[in-house]
Amino acid sequence: MTYTISFKLRRFFSLFRQAVAGSEQDYTEGSIRKAVFLLAVPMILEMMMESVFAVVDIFFVGKLGNEAVATVGLTESVITLVYSVAIGLSMAATALVARRVGEKNLKEAAHAGMQCIFAALILSVVISVVGVLSSKNILQFMGANEKMVAENVQYTRIMFGGNVVIMLLFLINGIFRGAGDASIAMRSLWIANIANIILCPILIRGLGPVPALGLTGAAIATTVGRGIGVLYQLYRLFIRKGLLNFYLHQVKPHRELLLQIAKIGSNGTVQFLIGSASWIVLARFMAGFHEAAMAGYQVAIRLLIFFLMPAWGMSNAAATLTGQNLGAGKPERAAKSVWTTAVYNAIFMLGVTLFFLFFGEPIVNFMNGDEMARHYALQALHIISGGYIFYGVGMVMMNAFNGAGDTRTPTIVSLIGFWAFQIPLAWILIKYFLNDPRAVFISIIAAETLMAVISVYLFKKGKWKTVKV
Repeated sequence: MTYTISFKLRRFFSLFRQAVAGSEQDYTEGSIRKAVFLLAVPMILEMMMESVFAVVDIFFVGKLGNEAVATVGLTESVITLVYSVAIGLSMAATALVARRVGEKNLKEAAHAGMQCIFAALILSVVISVVGVLSSKNILQFMGANEKMVAENVQYTRIMFGGNVVIMLLFLINGIFRGAGDASIAMRSLWIANIANIILCPILIRGLGPVPALGLTGAAIATTVGRGIGVLYQLYRLFIRKGLLNFYLHQVKPHRELLLQIAKIGSNGTVQFLIGSASWIVLARFMAGFHEAAMAGYQVAIRLLIFFLMPAWGMSNAAATLTGQNLGAGKPERAAKSVWTTAVYNAIFMLGVTLFFLFFGEPIVNFMNGDEMARHYALQALHIISGGYIFYGVGMVMMNAFNGAGDTRTPTIVSLIGFWAFQIPLAWILIKYFLNDPRAVFISIIAAETLMAVISVYLFKKGKWKTVKV
């Protein structure tokens, strides 16, 4: 018995080291559980690092007061539109690269990745110009008062002006994930986060010759941190090459590839725009209460996302396995990989729900000093995390569709869940029943549960197996 446990532990840590170190693997053969593990571990660690960005920022910004926290929340609610574009392109990159890798066509896999980078660079320039010029109007539209706009608009300008690092960080990691080398994606976010953690307190509070920049310092720290992560990605793409060989001449526009990227990426972008826009509406609902409710809501959302990101990372493993196995002509292996990942994700999300139930209060108290903000933050944690098991399964199914190149199906599911159900439910609860922040929290858990049920049903129907990319 002791020998068996010891052997299993040694094997676990051996696989863990292999997953973190990264290596070339053929995920279309062998053990599915091993494949899920080798992909999921670095993807979970990658997404944990992405969520650290949000928690670190809100921790230091929280010391500046509720108005600063509210400004970050309002800006982030809108800048999620940028994340949506980045994630949409990342979906296209993962689907195209994974499919070509599954077909053992590595040259075309690299070519597809470079065309995605070209598209991202063009879009980021447009977003920068529009975002910087419209920052004041954005904050005013989201309900910020004149004092918040006057004192904190620079934060919004910097975040929009530096959106290229957001775009490239997400996109290039999508390329690495599609190639099955998730450890590089993980390292890029670790590097970016370490830089952000170091720079955030220095630039916000000041240190030695560095002046205290307040909220502006938070924006600079986040942008520079992500930029350092992008530099590491570019180093791995062009200098220290791996499975795929990238060259600058591959960035020359290729009409057919760009049309494919536009088709897959636009649906993926719309999919996340639907979700992001619904979060903007919810943030607007919260702004209609008072600053403490908004601040508490932002603290809760950051904590929820922090624990949600690892689950998202695990679901990304399903996208890679789906794409590569479909490319290899093995749809049933793809389906089995998705179900295996869904079980693991559900178990993890159950653990998160229990964690918030028993330890949510001390974490919230640590994150914010305002008593009313703490009350609303804890209320949000307990209500929203109640549906995390459904959310965990649903995100695996949605990412499996995306990995197959079928970004249309999860887009429709998101449209139904967020706009035909979540927003109307929140409005009805606020207007006729609760008229307090619980209405928003309840609408979130209800919508995520509905989308999970629909996604499982559509996945079982199996039309995703016939998608060509």
